[in-house]
Amino acid sequence: QVQLVESGGGLVQPGGSLRLSCAASGRTFSNYAMGWFRQAQAPGKEREFVAGISSSGTSRFYANSVKGRVTISRDKVNNTVYLQMNDLKPEDTAVYYCVAGSNVGELDHHGSWGQGTQVTVSS
Repeated sequence: QVQLVESGGGLVQPGGSLRLSCAASGRTFSNYAMGWFRQAQAPGKEREFVAGISSSGTSRFYANSVKGRVTISRDKVNNTVYLQMNDLKPEDTAVYYCVAGSNVGELDHHGSWGQGTQVTVSS
């Protein structure tokens, strides 16, 4: 089992940037595809895929809602995956979760989840 710890969330104004980090431990980091999901706390909002990166780092996937504003990357030396978020909007407000799994397509239902980090975009 891999353990994941997210950090880097906080309060940011619209148009601002944040970089989320996810530190992995417990198993060989390079074997895992990694991803970020988010859960807004508004009623009726479902958990949403944000971005994913393959175990090799050569393939990256983004939700349409964040494409062009978000970059996912991984550092195999430090066993960390990052989510750089730019031009943040109030609708990006959510708890962001880091997930590890065998491939990006299975993260939602078969991944290992971190505890989440809150991102709030507000003026």
